[in-house]
Amino acid sequence: MSFRKFWTLAALILPLLLLAVAFPTAVSYADDAAPAAAADAAPAADAAPAGPPACAGNADPKLAVLEKCTPNSGDTAWMLTSMALVLMMTVPGLGLFYGGMVRKKNVGDTVMTSFAITCLVTVLFAVCTYSMAFTAGSPFVGGFSRAFLQGIVSDIANGIGNPNPLAATIPETVFMCFQMTFAIITPALIAGAFAERMKFSAMLWFIGLWAVVVYAPVAHWVWGPDGFLNNANSDAIVHVMDFAGGTVVHINAGVAGLMCALMLGKRKDTGPAHNVVLTFIGASLLWVGWFGFNAGSAVTAGMQAGMAMTVTQLATGMAGLTWMFVEWIHRGKPTVIGICSGAVAGLVAITPASGFVGPMGSLAIGICAGVICYIGAVWLKSAIGYDDALDCFGVHAIGGAAGAILTGVFAISEYGGTSGWIEGNGAQVLNQIEGVCIVIVYDAIVSLIILKIVDLVIGLRVDEEIERDGLDLALHGETVQ
Repeated sequence: MSFRKFWTLAALILPLLLLAVAFPTAVSYADDAAPAAAADAAPAADAAPAGPPACAGNADPKLAVLEKCTPNSGDTAWMLTSMALVLMMTVPGLGLFYGGMVRKKNVGDTVMTSFAITCLVTVLFAVCTYSMAFTAGSPFVGGFSRAFLQGIVSDIANGIGNPNPLAATIPETVFMCFQMTFAIITPALIAGAFAERMKFSAMLWFIGLWAVVVYAPVAHWVWGPDGFLNNANSDAIVHVMDFAGGTVVHINAGVAGLMCALMLGKRKDTGPAHNVVLTFIGASLLWVGWFGFNAGSAVTAGMQAGMAMTVTQLATGMAGLTWMFVEWIHRGKPTVIGICSGAVAGLVAITPASGFVGPMGSLAIGICAGVICYIGAVWLKSAIGYDDALDCFGVHAIGGAAGAILTGVFAISEYGGTSGWIEGNGAQVLNQIEGVCIVIVYDAIVSLIILKIVDLVIGLRVDEEIERDGLDLALHGETVQ
């Protein structure tokens, strides 16, 4: 791709992004409703507390206006740790996990993709996608009160701040960074579908646009204070339970990956994983980091975080064993790639359920993930004929959908406040299915539109000669020894 085409696309897209953030509002999270809520919540002058309030226990985050709050040190410490754990999942975890499964001539491009996405999404999240996802605006997308992170600075000298009402006991900077790591790993997962054949420049444009127009709105639907799929929003159209990202992260990434695989077509040639030890190390880092992913989504260092960590471990172990035995029966030998993929499938499936189910439910979800994701990665891919290089769709979309639906089956009100089918609330399963379908349809359509635009302007796929010789040397001028 020539630099002229690259900057032609820049000239078309950048003005639209700048226009979207050129007029950020300076209002609080609740927009028009915030002043009234502040007036109702404000104590009388003669009854003012001696020190800053702790800001815990806000019943309605859509209306909460939190000012001069004292963060909880335990919650803050746990969330700082969780942020680091989730970032580790992408760099180095996912980079090594994917890097070990491609051929040697494409390892450099694969790990470079994970690292470049981390850098790109970090900047985009600060500029606009954090505000679009996690501030109040409409049921479909948030506002721009935090564009360029304006107004997020706390009074460090006095230990007080104005937290996001979705995370009332920690500084907003910590909440923002934690959510940033989710926004980073989601598009990085997509790379597993288009590995070994997409132009690096096309990847950057696709991921950047996708992060803004797909990830941010979907995150707002499910987690935003006024999102229309948010189970915690009393005004939601569909009450979808997604504790840590079954829909927002895994279905979102997996469906986009399938669209990439369909648009790009099959690789000219394929080969075995070049280094299963790298994949083992990457999977191990993902497993450890996932405790920050799931238990960190409690946003407090409390009982729910403890249960989320427990069920994450149980589901992962069960899914890894299940995949191993299914592969052993089907192919005659258990493999390192197989058991690692099974463990990741378990991590994916338990993600939406981790704050809502108990140990028995997690074991059942692990078994289902091991079987269903094996079928998706091995049988479905060959039956339909798409080239999902590293099983992004088979593991993440299928595992995420299975986990999201099973959340509606095994949810226990004692753990997450909402009952599932086993406690008599069968309607929650229908809510989960509806939420899954909404995300799939929106993601598929918009991802295809973005891919088509990028393909028309700069092209998606590398030349056949580059693909044959390897992307590392041609696109990056480096080789892996």
